[in-house]
Amino acid sequence: MRDQLKEILSLKNVLRTGWVRAGIPSPESVAAHSWGMSMLALKLAPKELDLARVLSLCIVHDIPEVRVGDLTPHDDTSTKAADELKAMTEMAPEWVALFEEYEQGKTPEAKFVKQLDKLDMALQAERYQDEYGLSLGEFIESARLRIDDEDLQNLLI
Repeated sequence: MRDQLKEILSLKNVLRTGWVRAGIPSPESVAAHSWGMSMLALKLAPKELDLARVLSLCIVHDIPEVRVGDLTPHDDTSTKAADELKAMTEMAPEWVALFEEYEQGKTPEAKFVKQLDKLDMALQAERYQDEYGLSLGEFIESARLRIDDEDLQNLLI
């Protein structure tokens, strides 16, 4: 158990690949991204959603990246789904159902969290643009195309 916990906590050391590729000097970690999504969830989750489930999805959705890495559309993702499921099953079998719920994106909570994933990316891109003077519009536009909730859309520039 101790080794599993230490491995999961190493998500704090996995850097977000998109930001590394974009030349961000000190990019956020995947764990920081999950925390950001959790903060957005606390502020923005509609009352009809199960907030505990939303937060759980935010927290566990990227755990497999400890082993698989933070793959982006620029990477070979042909085995990503299978590799991530295997990693999740080995590292945290008690959360596989949550991970699969997120991946399938069919429940209201999973649909909302998938949009938070993109909103967090877009807001982080805005922060990096302001801080480093880089053009990160591709990240913001990518989010805009995947967010269909009007309230969340309105938070994008």
